[in-house]
Amino acid sequence: MALEHEVALIGAPSDAGAGQPGGRDGPAALRAAGLQDALQRAGCRLHDAGDLRGPPPGPADHRQGYRHLEAVQAWCAEVHDAVRAALTAGRRPLLLGGDHSLAIGSISAVARHCRARGRPLHVLWFDAHADCNSRRTSPSANLHGMPVACLHGIGPPALSQLSGQTPALRPGQLQLIGVRSIDPGEAELVRTLRLPLLDLQTLRAQGARVAMAGLLAQIEDDAHLHVSLDLDFLDPQTVPGTGTPVGNGATLAEALDCLQAVAASGRLGSADLVELLPRLDPDGRSVRHAVALLTALFGPSPHGSR
Repeated sequence: MALEHEVALIGAPSDAGAGQPGGRDGPAALRAAGLQDALQRAGCRLHDAGDLRGPPPGPADHRQGYRHLEAVQAWCAEVHDAVRAALTAGRRPLLLGGDHSLAIGSISAVARHCRARGRPLHVLWFDAHADCNSRRTSPSANLHGMPVACLHGIGPPALSQLSGQTPALRPGQLQLIGVRSIDPGEAELVRTLRLPLLDLQTLRAQGARVAMAGLLAQIEDDAHLHVSLDLDFLDPQTVPGTGTPVGNGATLAEALDCLQAVAASGRLGSADLVELLPRLDPDGRSVRHAVALLTALFGPSPHGSR
């Protein structure tokens, strides 16, 4: 059995799914800020797979209603294979993005892995946005606004079928947390898919630790938890280095409380950290906070390995 803190770092320097460039620099910035040392001090045994290699986004084409579709499909396939290999080796994959479309690849691999082992899967999606647009509802055609829809079977076949089963996730397996910006057409999809939402108002009213404890109490003890953390979950005053900021976001303390609650549950199996744009982070605070958040998430659990 793998050690509790055996972690595979997987860099995915792609922003093909985003509306502006810069996310491709995220993995290098996290490593330069000392992420490996911080995780090792937190008790992790690291296996750094380096950065995946995928195609550049190329011209801003709009094929079938999706921007940079071929590049995003290629990157998600690379991510899927790397995450699946890490899981097969008994490690906890930590995907360093890159934009949030990459989570289609990571979560598809986790879904495939859990399905093969008969293990429950739950995804905690920390984000300012629901990321549940389709090509018909998206105002931008950017695929980083569509991963939740793709994982629920709504999207191009190469993405929606990546897990080997469509949809990759059933209603109720993905929990939206902190969402405060939903496009009008997207809202209908959120309702149709019955996506549960823990908004920041509720989280603050209850306190982040209490709210997360209540959410986690509803999840099976043997579940594999996947955390997909978009840095725009946090307030832009705290994390300016992200591409689609939305005001009134989580404080650093609230975000740390949320992730520490997940760590304390002993059920963390994999994670994504996405939408870090170092060029929008002149004083480096976004990168420093990202390292602190990942250290909290992968820190020691009192419950041991599951």
